[in-house]
Amino acid sequence: MLAKQPKPVLAGLLSRVADLALTLDKGGVILGVESWSAELPEDLADLWVGSSLSDTLLDGSEDRIDRVDNALVQAMQGRDGRVDLVHRLEGVPDGLPVQYQVMAGEAEQIFFVGQDLRSDVSLRQQLVNAQQALEQDYWRLRQVETRYRRLFDMVGDAVLVLDALSSRVLEANPRAVELLSEGDKGLVGKVFPRGLDGDSARALQDMMAETRTVGRSQLHNLLLEDGETRVDVSASFLRQAGEERFLLRLGTRDAAVHSPGAVSGVHLQEMVRNAPDAVVLTDTEGRIMAVNNSFLELAQLVAEEQAIGHSADRWLGRSGVDLSVLLSNLRDKSVVKLFSSTLMPQAGSPAEVEISACRLDEPDGADYALFIRDVERRVARDHPVSAKLPGSIEQVTQRVGRVPLKDLVRESTDLIEALCIETALEVTQDNRASAAELLGLSRQSLYAKLRRFNIGGDDDPR
Repeated sequence: MLAKQPKPVLAGLLSRVADLALTLDKGGVILGVESWSAELPEDLADLWVGSSLSDTLLDGSEDRIDRVDNALVQAMQGRDGRVDLVHRLEGVPDGLPVQYQVMAGEAEQIFFVGQDLRSDVSLRQQLVNAQQALEQDYWRLRQVETRYRRLFDMVGDAVLVLDALSSRVLEANPRAVELLSEGDKGLVGKVFPRGLDGDSARALQDMMAETRTVGRSQLHNLLLEDGETRVDVSASFLRQAGEERFLLRLGTRDAAVHSPGAVSGVHLQEMVRNAPDAVVLTDTEGRIMAVNNSFLELAQLVAEEQAIGHSADRWLGRSGVDLSVLLSNLRDKSVVKLFSSTLMPQAGSPAEVEISACRLDEPDGADYALFIRDVERRVARDHPVSAKLPGSIEQVTQRVGRVPLKDLVRESTDLIEALCIETALEVTQDNRASAAELLGLSRQSLYAKLRRFNIGGDDDPR
């Protein structure tokens, strides 16, 4: 309790604006404690009365004694002051932060009227965390935008982003400006189509109308305004933050006329785009950079944009293991052939597939190319595990009547377990860590079962 109680009106006022009040003598010894906050310990008076104010403070602040002494001196000189102190509390590592208003009282007593700052400290920490998160998001977006701009400017084809309502050009890369712009006037803000001859411009408008309906268009060969240069044009329709956009890509064939190598490149792109097997281009982490039409059909996707940027294991693999094993083998061997896996379409049943893959030596392009073939309809002889199973079952059934049923059941269980382990090792190309993950076993359990069924070599850890 305060050594000298304030008047009832003053006490009521303090209880509304303050959480804590201390009465000190001029030497800094606490004479009384008054608390009006339910968040503060009830035994503060028992803990602090008779102690020096400096002794109640949290260790680690070298100037805590000086701050208390300065506040006492100012109060004795008739000058009110303010001081922030952190008290030591049992079970509270960060202590009790309090902001005190210091004023002189009667009979050389000094009053410290304080507010509990813990809620303010918590709020400030939340603000700091939010600010840091915003800064991280900002820099992440800056990095993404920088990479996007570099790719946008470096790509060899002309690329345009159009507003779907007004048909005005929102973005155009340097190749598009070079190909379609009149002089150095630029394209941004201009209504498109422009730079095409009359018939091609009308064909492009029809193609964009079709694209708005189906999401993407087939490749169209159009003529530029000069009457000589032809371009292959494809379009995609995007919805972004409530706005509608067209993404146009125009690839020229003029270089192909004079260069057999360039002609081969154009034909190769068309071959990959229309190949009967699915083709996926990824980076080193397995994120999809491009897919062909067969993959869209196999995965039941409408547009290429639904796949680009996503990890390939969203559609490929068992339990996220297959892609990891495949990429690991590609890093080591550069080429992987006939890798068995599963493809999970957007809707419908999974399909058994075989993947052949290679590493690409393209510093500015995709890192890996995956060639995916649906083998769901192949005959059973293509599956070695199924070929073994009937013979093994026959061996078990031949023992009926000579061996108790419980022993047959146990042997059958062991047989199935061994076959599953062999299949997992085959699927993961003898990668035992991945096989354990595929089977839902720990590595120790897998090694124990390998020894039990005499599967594998002598390199199992003991």
